Amino acid sequence: MSALVAASTTWLRVGRVDDVPYLEGRSVHIGERRVAIFRLPDGWAAIDHACPHKAGPLADGMVADQCVTCPLHGQRFSLLTGERQDADGVGVRTYEVRERDGYLELCLEA
Repeated sequence: MSALVAASTTWLRVGRVDDVPYLEGRSVHIGERRVAIFRLPDGWAAIDHACPHKAGPLADGMVADQCVTCPLHGQRFSLLTGERQDADGVGVRTYEVRERDGYLELCLEA
């Protein structure tokens, strides 16, 4: 017999909706972690802030076609899956983000 164990999740308020302009990103600190949150035409996306190549600031990258391009070396990542788009290589972690009562909340899994 197997038992189902529900994963524990926590939604953490990380900023105001108005703090993130359309088709841009902003970074937030969550403990020692830094996450980039982006406003897209159809909602929100959140990924690790640091590019895996040389820790470029992804929140400062150009956003187009649901991807962000690292401002340092041009590597491109899907904002929906975290996968690197321009070649094989390491992707970035994605996070659930939601809008609630004018604020942004990030899902942290335990």
